[in-house]
Amino acid sequence: MAHAKNHDYHILTPSVLPFMGAVAAFVMLFGAVLWMHDRGPWMFLIGFAIVGYVMFSWWSEVVAEAIAGDHTPVVAIGLRYGFILFIMSEVMFFSAWFWSFFKHAMYPMEQFSQGAWPPPSIEPFNPWHLPLINTLILLCSGAAATWAHHALVHENNRKDIKSGLILAIVLGALFTFFQAYEYSHAAFGFSGNIYGANFFMATGFHGAHVIIGTIFLFVCYMRTRAGHFTPENHIGFEAAAWYWHFVDVVWLFLFAAVYIWGS
Repeated sequence: MAHAKNHDYHILTPSVLPFMGAVAAFVMLFGAVLWMHDRGPWMFLIGFAIVGYVMFSWWSEVVAEAIAGDHTPVVAIGLRYGFILFIMSEVMFFSAWFWSFFKHAMYPMEQFSQGAWPPPSIEPFNPWHLPLINTLILLCSGAAATWAHHALVHENNRKDIKSGLILAIVLGALFTFFQAYEYSHAAFGFSGNIYGANFFMATGFHGAHVIIGTIFLFVCYMRTRAGHFTPENHIGFEAAAWYWHFVDVVWLFLFAAVYIWGS
């Protein structure tokens, strides 16, 4: 009885994963600096591999906690607040790229742009061709994720949950394919001009988030097949849906600002 749990909190067991994650992140970033100085990508790749291992192991433990019933209502609130704060930090991250883009668009630096934006040497993408198609693809993917979430929360319809997730995943992968195709046909590069640097940093990081979100949705699909989610307990699914809609909204701002207004 002395060890009986009489509270709604989940006391975590000691783990080496946070320390491993910190060390791996340092190794990865230090390796990236060496890579930029022509020392090879090996240290970066080693750090990246360890970060991937830490993420897989840590989130596997979180899934095991959910299955064991450790995500009580109090714990669930904390998880939701934590994920909301994470998304807010992502908003600040993308705000930096928008700030840089707008600053150089409204006050072009003479040596880079000859007082014009985009610079005369840049041929921007036509926003009404592939960028518009990609916008529709991503919005349809977000709608499919919402369909799956509604099927879980309001109907507990496993067939519709899996169908919605599959559709969202396929459309997310299609978006990534078209983005890579667009990059391969860009008439400007990343280096040598501020427009290209802003364009590829903003859209490139968004593309990385699309890939991460697609993996997130795939994990939710596999967990759905395993019967992990219920209408009352689906924090992981909720977080994936929030993340995917965040990716949607960021793309709408990118499409309006970088592709339409910036062209």
